[in-house]
Amino acid sequence: KAFVATFFVFSDYTKPMARLSALMNLPLTFIFTHDSIGVGEDGPTHHGVFDLAYFRPIPNLTISSPMDEHELRRLMYTAQLPDQGPFVIRYPRGRGVLLDWKCPLEEIPVGKGRRLKEGKDLAVITLGPIGNVAARAIERAEKVKPLDEALLHEVGLNFQHVVTIEDGVKKGGMGSAVLEFMADNDYIPRIRRIGVPDAFIEHGTIQELHHLCGMDEEGIYNQLIIDS
Repeated sequence: KAFVATFFVFSDYTKPMARLSALMNLPLTFIFTHDSIGVGEDGPTHHGVFDLAYFRPIPNLTISSPMDEHELRRLMYTAQLPDQGPFVIRYPRGRGVLLDWKCPLEEIPVGKGRRLKEGKDLAVITLGPIGNVAARAIERAEKVKPLDEALLHEVGLNFQHVVTIEDGVKKGGMGSAVLEFMADNDYIPRIRRIGVPDAFIEHGTIQELHHLCGMDEEGIYNQLIIDS
């Protein structure tokens, strides 16, 4: 199975390949690094914040974003299995979160989320490595396509307040997918989305830009206590 890897900002030549591979169900895996605002000081010309919004409407295309190094290894293993079609894996530049990144290579079920914490007042849905920041914020306050519909039905039935957290643009991203799902299934929770706003983000360190967008631990914490 072929793997195609590049920075998302340099992916213009691969976007038609991804669309056509989905159309013809070709076993191609696209690896996009430096997603979101993870390029920091390189500024808005290099930010990869529009990837989810671009790829999400394409049928027959699996889109994934690992939370940590173990998930990245297992997603790359999963993508090359014989029963998998076209596959997108996105991840940012920078350091990981695990000291020991080695792990057994095991298949990750496509379209299934991972429950990190039980609760009954507020549902927090995250995608990718920003989930690690959200987990720290949740401790203080106390996955995209295909979506885990069973988990979202559970959220729609049992929660009145939902917060989605992603490291891409809010318009057209994972939060939008959750809003669409809730509307299509007649669920009416109050949903607050955290992500990159509808603007080009200036130069700065990753920490500075996450703070600017309200996506750092403090910003996520402040949103969680509003809805909790």
